[in-house]
Amino acid sequence: MSTPTTGSTATTTASTTSTTSTNGSPSDERSLGQIVSDVSSDLSTLFRQELELAKTELKQEISKAGKGAGMLGGAGFAGYFVLLFLSFALMLLLDRWMAASLAALIVAVLWGIAAAVLASIGRKKLKEANPQLPKTQQTLKEDAQWAKAQKS
Repeated sequence: MSTPTTGSTATTTASTTSTTSTNGSPSDERSLGQIVSDVSSDLSTLFRQELELAKTELKQEISKAGKGAGMLGGAGFAGYFVLLFLSFALMLLLDRWMAASLAALIVAVLWGIAAAVLASIGRKKLKEANPQLPKTQQTLKEDAQWAKAQKS
């Protein structure tokens, strides 16, 4: 659990309104309404502080993920150039035994086959995906049933 950044109002209130009774035990002169109000205020403060902490941590994690995604994008761009120049190298190698236009056509056909295979696999994976999130829907239904049971 996080440490609150501001002082707790219940601690302050309790220390200023507590007195010692005749038998030596501390007594609280606050009414029940004041105590409930203080607890409610403290819980509200704690909730806001926890929410701020979560926001701060989320921003930090998003920043890290963004930097990682940028690096992966750069790696993909560099990988594209590697494939481009390897394709040129293959074309120049084939040009030693055949016409340059035929070598370029062979390299293009190889890339066309690779694109078709990747497109086919990608399409199959997309068809297998279930965007309806069945497990989440089931747990939400169970939560709603539990909440209804608690009301009655």
